[in-house]
Amino acid sequence: MMRNRMGLTMGMLAALGLAACSTSHDTTTAPVAAAARTPVVSGVVAENAITATATVESIDQKTRMVTLRGPDGKLTTVHAGDQVKNLAQVKKGDLVTVTYYESLAYEVHKPGQAEPGVVAAAAGATAKPGEMPAAAGAQAVTVTSTINAIDKTNNTVTLKGPDGNLTTIKVRDPSKLDKVKVGDLVEITYTEALAIGVEAAKK
Repeated sequence: MMRNRMGLTMGMLAALGLAACSTSHDTTTAPVAAAARTPVVSGVVAENAITATATVESIDQKTRMVTLRGPDGKLTTVHAGDQVKNLAQVKKGDLVTVTYYESLAYEVHKPGQAEPGVVAAAAGATAKPGEMPAAAGAQAVTVTSTINAIDKTNNTVTLKGPDGNLTTIKVRDPSKLDKVKVGDLVEITYTEALAIGVEAAKK
């Protein structure tokens, strides 16, 4: 599972390339020495958030299968997992709001400020008894790789992953290559979050 997540994260970064914009963000990283962790370069490669509202057309409390009608009129049947509490309160005609967020960010650190490896973190919350059904969950996977080679002619960086695999990435902003060196460590963090809320049917 961890190897698949690492491959997915590395693959997404390779496909998108290093972005030019900088930002600050929270990440989960492997333990390192007490060296300063100010990144040499950082940025967000991609960020996306989608919110949609659907109407409950039917619900099977036994199988926890819920059929929803989206804004475009199309029907979709989904399974309400155990994280969706108080499902018995959901009725036909209730409105369900789903928000999905994902981002891919990176930070470059000098040797001693990070360690190669893969770290995953997850968090979740559900409705309290008596409240309308709701669920929210988030997970982040951080892959820390080492810069194995820098090609300023072709504006590429080759990363050596924790498992020894090499991945070559096209850099969007070539000027950032002047700030990094072979041996620096790149932390790539893929974050996704899903929130589900149910509102009472409008009278």
